[in-house]
Amino acid sequence: MQQIHLQDLGLTDYKLALDYQEKLFDETIKIKQKNKNDGLNLPTQNHFLFVEHPHVYTLGKSGDFNNLLLTEAQLKAKGAAFYKINRGGDITYHGPGQIVGYPILDLDNFFTDIHKYMRNLEEAIIRTLAEYNIMGTRSDGETGVWLDVGTPFARKICALGVRSSRWVTMHGFALNVNTDLGYFDNIIPCGIRGKAVTSMQGELGKTIDQDEVKVKILKHFAELFEAEFVNYSPN
Repeated sequence: MQQIHLQDLGLTDYKLALDYQEKLFDETIKIKQKNKNDGLNLPTQNHFLFVEHPHVYTLGKSGDFNNLLLTEAQLKAKGAAFYKINRGGDITYHGPGQIVGYPILDLDNFFTDIHKYMRNLEEAIIRTLAEYNIMGTRSDGETGVWLDVGTPFARKICALGVRSSRWVTMHGFALNVNTDLGYFDNIIPCGIRGKAVTSMQGELGKTIDQDEVKVKILKHFAELFEAEFVNYSPN
């Protein structure tokens, strides 16, 4: 059974968390490159980061800048940052009350299928939401987890955006738990017009214990990836 090293970074600046992701990602790529070049079989580590970000908007590499509806001055007035980054997908928001998960996995340790990887991320969230009697589902052609798909009330509760190279992943998912949804009014979320965004708090009408949600996410993630989580301690 594969081990995944778990770290909860708490409330962390987006750029600091991104730099740390890239450090772990690059270390894994270097080991794989050395194995290939030197005929070695050095093991690679798998990582999973939980984090909560201060207000920030991020735009994927193929995203449309016009989906950000704020000027630089307005961003500053709202205390929000903006970054264009190297994940897939369009624009999204991260902020307090949101659970963000960044798996940095070597898929050679699991399965070399990025489509299956994305569906597993969605499935972990769908199973977690079901424990709160929230019926999440997928929407054809749109990544993430949605509610009431196919109705005028369709709304997204979890966004996904990943990057992969040599079967190593980074970035991940953002689940709205106790999120201030007003910040989504400043963007066209994921570049999709006419679709609402929701949160667990909004659906259930009460504040949700985020630590409890994290435990449930990890349980389902471990089942789907046939892995176990261990606390990370750097060498």
